[in-house]
Amino acid sequence: MNQSDRDSLAGPGPLLLVPDAVLLPEGPADGWAVTIDNGRFEAVGPADELERTHPQLPPVRLPGHLLMPGFVDAHHHLTQSFGSALAFGEPSEIFRRVWVPLEGALDEESAYTAAKLAALEAMRGGFTTVTDAGTRAGVDVDVVASAARDAGIRCVLGLVCNDAEAADDADDEDATDRPAVLEQAEKHLARYDGDPLIHPSLAVSIPEAATERTLHATARLAAEAGAVVQIHVNEHLAGVERSLVRHGLRPLEHLHSVGALGPQLLAAHATMLTPRELTLLADTGTAVSYNPVASAWKGNAVAPATSMAERGIRFGLGTDGTRGDGFRLAEAAEFAQRLAYGLATGDSSCGAGWTWLERANRGGADAVGLGDRTGTVAQGLAADFLLVDVDTPELALSWDLPWELVRRGNRDQITAVFVAGRLRMWHGQPTEWDGPELVRRAAELARAAVARANVTRVHPTSAASRALIRAQDRSTAQ
Repeated sequence: MNQSDRDSLAGPGPLLLVPDAVLLPEGPADGWAVTIDNGRFEAVGPADELERTHPQLPPVRLPGHLLMPGFVDAHHHLTQSFGSALAFGEPSEIFRRVWVPLEGALDEESAYTAAKLAALEAMRGGFTTVTDAGTRAGVDVDVVASAARDAGIRCVLGLVCNDAEAADDADDEDATDRPAVLEQAEKHLARYDGDPLIHPSLAVSIPEAATERTLHATARLAAEAGAVVQIHVNEHLAGVERSLVRHGLRPLEHLHSVGALGPQLLAAHATMLTPRELTLLADTGTAVSYNPVASAWKGNAVAPATSMAERGIRFGLGTDGTRGDGFRLAEAAEFAQRLAYGLATGDSSCGAGWTWLERANRGGADAVGLGDRTGTVAQGLAADFLLVDVDTPELALSWDLPWELVRRGNRDQITAVFVAGRLRMWHGQPTEWDGPELVRRAAELARAAVARANVTRVHPTSAASRALIRAQDRSTAQ
């Protein structure tokens, strides 16, 4: 596809797009097309039919391309992008040593730039929606909203509602600024009402970071607003043990006991689940963000996602800010299940390619509360989609396209990214703003922020480790 194709896709007014195939929930439909108007899919159907019923629209033919839903990142931390590589090789529960001090060192410009950088990486990887679990930076959360909006990505934007630190004990229900937390939560949910790209959400870092009253109240507020509450749940051994000591219950069980489970809860990670907790998730309709790369990089376990799928538990896929490549995330989702569960049981399918592809778009949209807005190529839903080059050595000899997209797809094959019907990315670069200039400025600000932050790493960098090993070898040789 050349410059003239880009101009046709970026032009104003309604569009009639005719790719080789359209990826539907039932699978790829050859010879189908879509019409787009006012940021939504106006019609989806056989190309000859749409061309006949829309004679006023010149068809934009897209040979060698698949039109598919954009990926939905069900769990991200946009203002942590300056420190993504600081987590490499680190043990679990790094938030106190890395993320809290790093985000605390961000000013307004650096928080905005970090969030926009994360959005850039996400869109380059085919994500049209990111779910931000709330920032610890001392800035108005609208800074993050502005970054996402300016980047052109859809964002489920969390507001952190932690309040247990205000009390002497997490069960003390008389802390004076408890009402202020809930008042801010209500204002946040109302602040972005009607915004085309920003969808408000509430967030609690971990269950112990909020009082029981606030856990219950945020669940109620979110349910009434049609929003979600994001909470990191059952991610690490240490968190499970702290909850058992304090409450006699595991974190997910504790949330159930205070009335916080339900369709409005998005439980991030949920890697360490008992059979009873799986039943609680299924019975309450609670959603999960399955974050396989984060589990491999800094976790204690892999979420039992194939069991979740079998039980009908709602879940999507999240990056947790590890790397912004939707195809590699879907592949990691399947691969992690194969290593953790499939090999030991002789399960050669591990959910099959369509399971992980669906959880990366439609299932993810449902999990983050946007199932009625995006995640599927369907009439009336937001036109958030990708044009993927399938005329490549990896995908051209197709026998089972969903499997091939999961196993052999990568972001280099994404020609175009659309959000709300607008062309946002073309061959990995933004169409409406200067991506390379943002990266340059982010590198400057990141160095300054990390220098200010009191980040504590357990392991040295790769170069430092190799130098240490060489020095030890020399000492031994002498």
